[in-house]
Amino acid sequence: MNLFNTPIAVDFDGTCVTHEYPYIGKDIGAQAVLKKIVEKGGKLILWTMRSHEELTDALEWFQVNEIPLFGVQGHPTQSDWTSSPKCYAKLYIDDAALGAPLTSNINLSERPFIDWSEVSRMLDL
Repeated sequence: MNLFNTPIAVDFDGTCVTHEYPYIGKDIGAQAVLKKIVEKGGKLILWTMRSHEELTDALEWFQVNEIPLFGVQGHPTQSDWTSSPKCYAKLYIDDAALGAPLTSNINLSERPFIDWSEVSRMLDL
């Protein structure tokens, strides 16, 4: 997939890390794939239910892992051309999405989470 200039909405809990809300979950391999997406021109938008301090914690996770964000909770320019609250993106990576590649590891989490090796394969990274 050509990711150049592609806005990509990414959930956080169960997608970037295991489900541990309100805490930051465990590493599931998202960092390397998200960095490759950005290197290929993808523009990451954090699209999460987190708010307040919990959102700040998620933003810090991106900063610590040196993964730049194009937007937080929405496409940064969409208010110029729509009043819709839906985040404009061409791709949504979310553990709750139908067809999302999930995996399980009881040693990491009781709940399934995104399989980043499969995401990498699907995006031809």
